[in-house]
Amino acid sequence: MRLRRWLEALWWRPRLAPEGWWLVPLSSLYQLIVAVRQALAEMGWRRPPPGAVPVPVVVVGNLIVGGAGKTPTTLAVVQGLQERGWHPGIVSRGYGGSRREPGAVHGNTDPTACGDEPLLLRRRSSVPVWTGRSRVAAAQALCAAHPDVDILVADDGLQHLALARCAQVIVFDGRGAGNRWCLPAGPLRQRLTPEPPPRSVVVYNAAEPSVHWPGHCAQRGLGRLSRLSDWWAPDGRGAGRPWLAPESLNQGRLRAAAGIAEPERFFVMLERLGLRLDERWPLADHAPLSPRPWPDDGATTIVTEKDAVKLAPDSTDAGHIVVATLDFGLPPGFWAELEPLLPARRRAVAPLP
Repeated sequence: MRLRRWLEALWWRPRLAPEGWWLVPLSSLYQLIVAVRQALAEMGWRRPPPGAVPVPVVVVGNLIVGGAGKTPTTLAVVQGLQERGWHPGIVSRGYGGSRREPGAVHGNTDPTACGDEPLLLRRRSSVPVWTGRSRVAAAQALCAAHPDVDILVADDGLQHLALARCAQVIVFDGRGAGNRWCLPAGPLRQRLTPEPPPRSVVVYNAAEPSVHWPGHCAQRGLGRLSRLSDWWAPDGRGAGRPWLAPESLNQGRLRAAAGIAEPERFFVMLERLGLRLDERWPLADHAPLSPRPWPDDGATTIVTEKDAVKLAPDSTDAGHIVVATLDFGLPPGFWAELEPLLPARRRAVAPLP
């Protein structure tokens, strides 16, 4: 944990500090490995055979280690595709889950099997979601089980070169590329080039662009507040259940906890809603919540949806847990850039009588 904190402090400075120069040879070796993998992919050595995935794929990913807003971007892309007549599905590696073979994610799947983000994607989108160590195998299995799906969105698959894609959405948050070095001297999974890769659309999960690539700033904000049991309603959004007014939560002790890439951003958004936080509990991304890292003292604890999927609605402290929903919109300019990269949508064929 101490090494991780040291590395993150090193990564998110504007330039590489002198105490990190000994990591430069390792970063050079890492870049060489990435370049070799990319060359093999371009020669066709790492790609699946033609037709392995029978529908077009849009990959959502980032260049940095950790989160930058891929999950809300994936949800927004899925919603936008649906509004344009597509029938999408989602594939994911299922980070943090134990499942290796392709498998479907349902609204009650154990997140320790499928990962917290795929479960959140399934509950919020209600489209088919499949996970597996091989995204190609997961994509094939999803398409076989759901022949109505005509496009796939791959969550966090930018560096998964075996998965062919028609377009990719690259997400940055306000931290940008940090010190702009590749692992382990910096946070980059691949080098930040002068221009975005071909067939890429850039999204900034920030108020303004954080690197030099042209892109689109997402429209972000907290949506609804609901009790944990109401959030776990069958549709994943608590339809028909009471929403909580922010002022109603200020009548007692209030804490916020977040196991995401940038917990402080979540805390600031809560305060902008008018909530008075007595405690902040920043947790590691994908942090386990059993046992609870915060005390069981009767205070109300506000969590993100990504954390809520790991909290059972019938737990003894469920009545003291509130879930804050994140709303994430993509501007028209994003779709004007992405749509030309997509193939013509297949028309549905009526079944024979």
